[in-house]
Amino acid sequence: MDRPDFQTEIRELNLAYLMLAQQMLRSDRATAMFRLGIGDELADVIESMTAAKLVRMASSQMLVPCFRFDDAQLARLMAGEGRDASSAGLHAAILAAGKAATGAA
Repeated sequence: MDRPDFQTEIRELNLAYLMLAQQMLRSDRATAMFRLGIGDELADVIESMTAAKLVRMASSQMLVPCFRFDDAQLARLMAGEGRDASSAGLHAAILAAGKAATGAA
């Protein structure tokens, strides 16, 4: 059985993520840094990249975006699971903000 080659999908996802991150940083840097979970130095790098560099970075073998948490409960809340699905997103945001503030990603 052949293993699927996900390189094309990884490249497309990376490029979409990098382009969105760059637009977010240029629009509202502080909010973008919080939402992306990145610091000043990485924000500077992404914000200053040319289109050619974005494409080059997107074409790497590695997936650029990554989960910022290793917490199954947070993942379930973000997916809207729990007793009160309508407030699960708010609870997830609070937990994620607390993890970001303490550096426990």
